[in-house]
Amino acid sequence: MKIAKGYKNDKMEFKPLENTSQLEKIGEATGTNIIFKHNTTCPISKSVKQKLEQEGDLLPPNTPVFILDLLSHRDISNEVAERFDVPHQSPQLLLIKDGKSIYDEALYDISAKGVADALETSR
Repeated sequence: MKIAKGYKNDKMEFKPLENTSQLEKIGEATGTNIIFKHNTTCPISKSVKQKLEQEGDLLPPNTPVFILDLLSHRDISNEVAERFDVPHQSPQLLLIKDGKSIYDEALYDISAKGVADALETSR
């Protein structure tokens, strides 16, 4: 199951993360980006993704949310771990601010509220 291009619901839009040049831009960007590492065959990952979608209104408006299909792009997942100095986990969410990971969670600890709290703390 491949992730559809530009998947969007009423509360958030997932932008597919499919190449290392996108990752470089995230790493060089000013402001915040979210990377959600998703295993499309894992029931935990599916459940966490649905929870994120439901809580999407807790995220700051216009915050880019990238979704990385781990089965299709394990090489990019490895690069995420190396570039942002986090261990590989699945599912996993990273909050990148000004090119640095300031928050990461995995499995059922992933939540939009956690991201919002981390952003508030980092101000």
